[in-house]
Amino acid sequence: MLQKAAEPGVSDDDIALGLKSALDVGIGNGVQELIKTDGYFANQAIKILLPDEVQNATSFIKTAVPGSETLLTEVVLKMNRAAEDAANEAAPIFKDAITGMTFTDARNILFGTDNAATSFLKTGTFTQLQGLYAPKINNSLSKVGLTQLWAQIATPYNQYASNPLVQVLGAKPIPADLGTYVTGKALDGLFFKVEGEEVKIRKNVTARVNDLLQRVFGLLD
Repeated sequence: MLQKAAEPGVSDDDIALGLKSALDVGIGNGVQELIKTDGYFANQAIKILLPDEVQNATSFIKTAVPGSETLLTEVVLKMNRAAEDAANEAAPIFKDAITGMTFTDARNILFGTDNAATSFLKTGTFTQLQGLYAPKINNSLSKVGLTQLWAQIATPYNQYASNPLVQVLGAKPIPADLGTYVTGKALDGLFFKVEGEEVKIRKNVTARVNDLLQRVFGLLD
């Protein structure tokens, strides 16, 4: 993509600092929304739903586990509460990637796609986030009582689904551990929010909350 030269008064240093500031603002705003009660649960774009294999097994679960309909509703709520509880842990992990941004990175991001900064952040942090986030999610799952609640469903249901006669009818085991699934969905939601904040800064002048952002992103107007 053809890149503009920096305009008078906007140096490469400014562009790099502007992109870092944009990511700081985007991460800060995104995380603050996610850590609120219902930050995930009330947002239909990122709400964490039951895994597909659990949704597919719902009718069997209801047969095998009395009262499971109420329990499954509670599971969905608690998965989202765990994500909300853990979201604040993401911000410090992003810091190294932002600090390590080069001038070339900054220019490519500024004049790149509308989610170029988020993509840069995701490429540079996702593996580390996954490794560091998973224990936080698992702690949060335990904190909100989901570990114990899920065992009330998964254990009796998987015993039921292990019966060959029931398997003929299509019953299949469901995951006994939701940690990996919730971690992945929580991170998806996190990056979705950061991307939304990036697009605001690129497209909406009023979202450029300081002079540096106004000057740097003004190059795109």
